[in-house]
Amino acid sequence: MSDGAQGPARVLVKEKIGDSGVQLLRDSGLDVEVGVDWSDEELESRIGEFDGLLIRSATKLDAGLIDRAERLRVVGRAGVGVDNVDVDAATKRGVVVANAPQSNVITAAEHTVALLLALARRVPQAHASLIGGAWERSSFSGVELYEKTLGVLGFGRIGQLVAQRALGFGMHVVAFDAYVAEERFREVGVERAESSDDLYERADFITIHLPVTDETRDWLDAEAFAKMKDGVRVINVARGGLLVDEDLKEALDSGKVAGAALDVFREEPVTEHPLFGYPNVVVTPHLGASTTEATDRAGFQAAEQVVAALTGGVVTSAVNVPAIAAEDLEALGGFLPLARDLGRIATALAEGTSVDALEVEYRGRIAERDTRLLTVQVLKGALAGHTEEEVNDVNAPAIAHERGIAVTETNTATARDFTDLVRVTVVSGGERTRVVGTTLGSAHRSHLLEAWDSRFNLQLEEHLAIFRYEDRPGMLGRVGTSFGEAGINIVSAAVGRGSEESNGQATMVVTSDAPIPQEIVDRIAGTDGFVAGRTISL
Repeated sequence: MSDGAQGPARVLVKEKIGDSGVQLLRDSGLDVEVGVDWSDEELESRIGEFDGLLIRSATKLDAGLIDRAERLRVVGRAGVGVDNVDVDAATKRGVVVANAPQSNVITAAEHTVALLLALARRVPQAHASLIGGAWERSSFSGVELYEKTLGVLGFGRIGQLVAQRALGFGMHVVAFDAYVAEERFREVGVERAESSDDLYERADFITIHLPVTDETRDWLDAEAFAKMKDGVRVINVARGGLLVDEDLKEALDSGKVAGAALDVFREEPVTEHPLFGYPNVVVTPHLGASTTEATDRAGFQAAEQVVAALTGGVVTSAVNVPAIAAEDLEALGGFLPLARDLGRIATALAEGTSVDALEVEYRGRIAERDTRLLTVQVLKGALAGHTEEEVNDVNAPAIAHERGIAVTETNTATARDFTDLVRVTVVSGGERTRVVGTTLGSAHRSHLLEAWDSRFNLQLEEHLAIFRYEDRPGMLGRVGTSFGEAGINIVSAAVGRGSEESNGQATMVVTSDAPIPQEIVDRIAGTDGFVAGRTISL
């Protein structure tokens, strides 16, 4: 809060939010101005008058506008994403940016269930027939949900809420998500699938709740549909890019898929689509987050964050400005990329079907600092691309907690061989996968020192492949030959022998200046003498 001479902090509500959010701002003693009808020119000329700004998706808060906001201390985004805000520019100016990440999860889960029921009982088709003048009861016989199996792909907030509601219908629920602890499945009362293929074999209905990344794009394609049960029904209320429309059309035409319900599409808005005329397809125009309650909740939650930032409270959904002492941040800054990379590599190498715990150990001089931000970077690397919302410095611990992932941090002031070490261990069931790294030189270049029980010293590059193989001559040459034939340029390589428990196996790390296709790594890993292979882009 500003001091008495200056009066209360001023907040501009630039876009329409629920009345409850505006009232909360006023009840908190803030001077609120509603400018939903302001032109871009008026916003540009007057933004310097305000300490807080509350927006939705229409206002584009770029670096130039932030530079003009001389008093601005907080931006509240009434919604999940912050794509319309230049977060880096805000961070440089010390402006807190907060969103409302949980505002629409209930709404999205309920819409998924609504489509599940509509698909099972053919409600939209029957409605259209009846108001069209026909009474055709026999034409719209549906199927019960009771004792059917629902497969949930992606077991984050929304997936868990959908599962809980499906259980209320007496459905069996099986879910797949390799980045959720096994205990969380048990807590919800859901069976954990060993793989997506395992889920496909068993599910009568399948609903997908994954983010769109390079790994998940086109997840539901012809290959996936072929592995599903005959007569399966598919629901997508997540992202259009998760499903290949042409492949779904062919699966519907062949009868492999008995029906589909779609709320999202690759390009939106869309009014012409090859599946819109199908009698066994239910569609809605991206209504997953569209309820009065969700809109009000988003505005209220964003307003709560603005109030907290301007009155000395705790901003719980900030996407920037982590709380760490400046001297610690300066000392640890060079290790932030390393910690993130180690989290990414460790989870990629883990061979289990769940992430039950992450153990992070700091050795050497860095252990004497506040290393919590480094642990957050490990979490960001481990979870990035595997959650519904983007993982950031503020929400990473909360996302890990909601997925049942236990996080431990230990600090030891001494380190062997190197001044500083960071060790990251992924616990998956009874398996433990550890990677170790450090930074070297004045530029703090990240080096990988241990992976898959083997030790080496390799400077990390953006793209790498890691192989486990029988320790015998010629293995590195075989990888080099395969990469060369595929047009992949190797930047560096290192090999290390495993421990006594590794049964004569060794590990090879190869870096490249371009992404290494998974099919190339799989082809190598499937040849004589190779045990496993992973490709990772950091």
